[in-house]
Amino acid sequence: MPVKITMPALSPTMEEGNLSKWFVKEGDKVNLGDVIAEIETDKATMEIEAVDEGTLAKIVIPAGTQKIKVNSVIALLVEEAENQAMPKQMARPSDVRGVRMFSSPLARRLAAQAGIDIASIPTSGPHGRLIKRDVEAALKGENNAAFAAKSDSAVSLALSDDAVLKLFTPGEYEIIPHDAMRKTIASRLIESKQTVPHFYVTVDCELDALLELRSCINRAASMKKTDDGSMPAYKVSVNDMIIKSVALALKEIPDANVSWLDSSMLRHAHADIGVAVAIPNGLITPIVRHADEKSLQTISNEMKYLIKRARQRKLKPEEYQGGSTAVSNMGMFGIKKFSAILNPPQATIFAIGAGKERPIVRDGSIKAATVMSVTISADHRVVDGALAAELAQTFKKLIENPLAILV
Repeated sequence: MPVKITMPALSPTMEEGNLSKWFVKEGDKVNLGDVIAEIETDKATMEIEAVDEGTLAKIVIPAGTQKIKVNSVIALLVEEAENQAMPKQMARPSDVRGVRMFSSPLARRLAAQAGIDIASIPTSGPHGRLIKRDVEAALKGENNAAFAAKSDSAVSLALSDDAVLKLFTPGEYEIIPHDAMRKTIASRLIESKQTVPHFYVTVDCELDALLELRSCINRAASMKKTDDGSMPAYKVSVNDMIIKSVALALKEIPDANVSWLDSSMLRHAHADIGVAVAIPNGLITPIVRHADEKSLQTISNEMKYLIKRARQRKLKPEEYQGGSTAVSNMGMFGIKKFSAILNPPQATIFAIGAGKERPIVRDGSIKAATVMSVTISADHRVVDGALAAELAQTFKKLIENPLAILV
């Protein structure tokens, strides 16, 4: 019996993916561990390895197909003996799919009514037979994806594509199709704003002491060289110091280091900090795990590595999923202040503005200081106003007394 090759789940939350390319063709011999295809999710591109040996008898899903549900059959593999034993009219790749799919009449009728390709449904009947419960399970999967589909349509703000196009002159615009990442970002942002009660607190932090400390750290680092002596061992950025300050603030205020569950609340033992990184056509938040325990040098080197992999779209799901909070820094673009949208299951996100010289009043006198505005978005279900204010003040204290982040 042919072996089904199915769309793998590259992460616990993955529901569908795109099949970007095949590295083998029908009739090719496949060995265990061979890279046979490339799968694209909203955040990364991953390779599929063969988990069995045999001949690729049929490519069920062609390269370039999008939104393939996890566990859908994408190809069929037959063992060599089985391939040789099959009649020629059955062994031809174009015929295998037709003779392979055993199914009950009821299952076929239910699938036809729902508009589902029976070849894409995992089977559980005797000898690989598709039965009623398999189709029903597939339909439930369709229902689970209903919200995402609804979110996609909601992006149009009640106007269909045709209605929008009629508002503009033909030939005076270019249609640029959404890629998988942009669609996923859109649906998740809508879901977050519609289902999570956001509120915001803003605090101004003086940066002069932190900037001076950073200069001292980097001067010291410049005296150390990498193993080949070509460059400093590390160079700390302001963002590295912000990441460490956020992590220590959450450790000091553990009631804010939480995530919402419908049945309970998670209080995290460590501060895992997601850091927003802009990449072509979207945004991804690689995570610095246990940032509360890491030195600035370690955070700096780890961020450089994660940013490089993010921009190559080579991050593994465990490198960008989860986290107890996030940092979104737009200071380098000169943005003074903004509010960020939460990325569940994170209950907070720190939106970092630019550090600019501003007049401040101290001891009755007006002085100049480098000031940075930081807005914390919080999930009001688990972080109330007083707790968010306490978190903001703790972060401010660490930024303005930066020697504390070195201890």
